[in-house]
Parts: sequence; C-alpha cells; structure tokens
Amino acid sequence: QVQLVESGGGLVQAGGSLRLSCAASGSIFSINTMAWYRQAPGKQRDLVADITSGGRINYADFVKGRFTMSRDNAKNTVYLQMNSLKPEDTAVYYCNVVGRSAWGGSLEVWGQGTLVTVSS
Repeated sequence: QVQLVESGGGLVQAGGSLRLSCAASGSIFSINTMAWYRQAPGKQRDLVADITSGGRINYADFVKGRFTMSRDNAKNTVYLQMNSLKPEDTAVYYCNVVGRSAWGGSLEVWGQGTLVTVSS
C-alpha cells in the first residue's frame, strides 16, 4: 500500500503565502509524476502544477508567477510554495502521485486533501 501525507494548508490573508507538502510512503518502486490539484466548492478538480521525476514542471496559467513547485526525489516528497495568494485560490488542494508499485503494477494515489482558505 501507498500513503500520501499532505500538510501546510490553512487560513491566510490575501497576498500572503503558504507552503504545502506531500510525502509518499509505502510499497513504491518508482514515482513518475507528482502533482497538486485543487477543487473549490461546486467546481471541478483542476490541475495546479505537476513535476516529473526529471524535474520538468508544468503550471496552470492561473498560478504562473505566484506558485513554485519543487520535489525531493530521495524523500518522495513534493512541495508547493504559494505566494501572492488570492481569495480565488481558496480550495481543497489534493496531492496526486503516479508511478509503479513495489510489485510492478501501475500506481496512482490521491491524498486526502488539505484546505487552503484565503480571506480578502
């Protein structure tokens, strides 16, 4: 089994910063892509950013220039530094990991979500 532990959400004023982290553990052989998604109430879940094992990062247009993603492959951990937060960034943020399990099968796991609330 594979577990994702997310942390770093909370309440912040507009213009503030938060840093999310997501650590994967368990029966993992390799991780290809680690990603953050978000879902606001009544809306679909959207990709925020993803990062490959080689370090290539893709950002959604709505966070470019404000959010920075990084990854520690040795720790199977991904981070999302969120700066210049806006009220419209309020959502539950979910970590997603895609890779291969220790027994060779494909692997995709979602975290439980961490709430980010940005007040105006």
